Amino acid sequence: MHCFKTGFALRGRNPILLIGLTCGLLILHGSVALGQQPKPDTTILLKQAVVTAYKVEPLEQTTLNITPVDVDSLAAYGPYNLTDMLTRTPGVSALTTGSGISKPVIRGMYGNRVLVLISGLKFDNQQWQDEHGMGLSDIGLSRTEVIKGPMSVLYGSEALGGVINILEEERPKSGTTVWQGGLRFNSNTLGGLAQIGYKTSRGNKWWRIRAGMENNGDYSDGANSRVLNSRFDGYYLKASYGFYRTRWTSVNHLMSSYNRFGFIFSDVYRFIESDNRWSRELATRPAHFVILNMINSENSISLKNGSKLSVNVGFQSNERMENEGSGKISLDMHLLTFQHLIKWEKKLSNRHKLIVSHLHCLEHNVNYGSRKIVPNALMQESNQSVYLESTPKQGVVLENGIGLGQKYIHSKLTNGVNTPEKDIAPFERFSPYFNAFSGISLFPNSRTNVKFNLATGVRVPNLAELASNGLHEGIFTYEIGDPDLFNEQSICANVLIYKRLGNWYVSATPFVNRIFHYIYLAPTSEEWFGFPVYRYRQQHAWQYGSEAELGVTWKRSTFKVIYSGMVSVTDDGSSTPFVPAQRIKPTVHTTRTICGKEVRFFVEADLVQIQGQVAHFESVTPGYQLINLGGFSTVSFKGRSVKISLTGNNLLNTTYTDHLSRFKTFGIYNQGRNIVFSLTSTLTKKNS
Repeated sequence: MHCFKTGFALRGRNPILLIGLTCGLLILHGSVALGQQPKPDTTILLKQAVVTAYKVEPLEQTTLNITPVDVDSLAAYGPYNLTDMLTRTPGVSALTTGSGISKPVIRGMYGNRVLVLISGLKFDNQQWQDEHGMGLSDIGLSRTEVIKGPMSVLYGSEALGGVINILEEERPKSGTTVWQGGLRFNSNTLGGLAQIGYKTSRGNKWWRIRAGMENNGDYSDGANSRVLNSRFDGYYLKASYGFYRTRWTSVNHLMSSYNRFGFIFSDVYRFIESDNRWSRELATRPAHFVILNMINSENSISLKNGSKLSVNVGFQSNERMENEGSGKISLDMHLLTFQHLIKWEKKLSNRHKLIVSHLHCLEHNVNYGSRKIVPNALMQESNQSVYLESTPKQGVVLENGIGLGQKYIHSKLTNGVNTPEKDIAPFERFSPYFNAFSGISLFPNSRTNVKFNLATGVRVPNLAELASNGLHEGIFTYEIGDPDLFNEQSICANVLIYKRLGNWYVSATPFVNRIFHYIYLAPTSEEWFGFPVYRYRQQHAWQYGSEAELGVTWKRSTFKVIYSGMVSVTDDGSSTPFVPAQRIKPTVHTTRTICGKEVRFFVEADLVQIQGQVAHFESVTPGYQLINLGGFSTVSFKGRSVKISLTGNNLLNTTYTDHLSRFKTFGIYNQGRNIVFSLTSTLTKKNS
């Protein structure tokens, strides 16, 4: 055994030096071996099967732009949550409110413009508020799939910008039992996550149970300044039961979580007394509280005529509460959602397959707190689609679909929101819509794939945009909706080009998106008791940009560079809010054999350009550069495997503000250096 020590110093923020550092570390570790780069670092991998919303197919045989994300592998990179993990996908960013609260951004679209699926059904958690994150953990997940571009044909409203398909862990192999425990520690917040799981398969039945908890204190920025009240914690429980018969397979999930996130505002130190540095107190401090419960049943039935029927039914309860510092709950909103998705699939011939689907969703929102932002409301949506997949010849796949749907919203009389003295009276709104999708995928060989699709998308304005009338204390504005807003509609063209030449590969995914009646929140000259009044407005917009990747594998090492950038402007020349800055990410992966065990190392630079493309209420955000470094390995013995990783994120402790951080308007920086240690132990036994 031999040991080596690497040290470096870098002054300034020159991107050339950072790229040189990345390449230099590869040379420093020598001609070491990595036969194939890890799964999470492969943007396009032909022959890899994906589980889209409507089929299970090799990646090249779908015309959609899909990126599979292996959750288990990405855990080694030290993410705080599922959204943080997804940002390693080109074109995906995170709208953040500190380390704990984040929501995914796909090509500049976020909130209700990005549809999140859990076990095939829409995840409904009042995403219309910017400072309210998904509140989802990566506990018990196998992987996610990011679909870039509209999927409104299948899912109606909210799939305007893309889809994030979250897949639960698979059942264990027949006749086996698996025990698993894991720990993750963050040095910056002196906290982390602990989890334990059990699953077993006996005959034609299987079940699992998994529990976890996380707790993190206030984080420190690159200047080693504490961001008071940025603490957060969470508790998670999952249980599943599945079985299969001759023609029927059923998987049933129960999920429950409780999260608390500290409230942060611009003058937080004037209103909150600083407590112990590592205090976790949230009961009496400004905080969000979110209680989530979900039950769903996925069923697949093979019919005698050779067709297949899929029935997915689910129920969700999402209660969001806010304590604004008095120790009492002032905002209390409870959203109940019932939905089902029925799909019928029939292979018409060796070259044609037909899929017919019906989606229905019923939502009920009720206020219980003294402070209200949106009224009580009943919402209902249905969507029907017909989808035809054709293979006219070897290496060519065609997909075409149409969808018809409608959404009904009934806002009810709610004290303090839509009573006679307010701007907006209770209303009923019925919004029909139509969508279409057409795509082609060409794969003449295993080294080449070219895709093109043209799709429409729709988004019916959400309850906040139509009917809000209250103080939004998360961003200190008084917001007023407009019940006469038009539906957002889009036409999006997506291209994907992938080519491998020997050890080299290159991919590019340009896109153009025309959005009609884009909805945004605009300031006015009005005031409400000293708070600025904002109203929702509409305007047409253009979005265009691309992601690109260049990589080379040499012996047992891989070097790649990823680029992503976009423009998003309304017809009057103004930028839309929270447009991600251009980003270049060079990365090196390599492997060493230490004491007979393979250890994978990585080093990456995150080079983010200045963002001068800003909305009317935003300011220009300076560029920044980050260095991340880590290593991970798996040790197996006697049916047990142990995965260990050690990662340093923002190793140079850079002081920076990301353009998609809501803290930028408060003068608060992003997190500084964070050393992450994780360990996962898995024990697999055969059942007697």
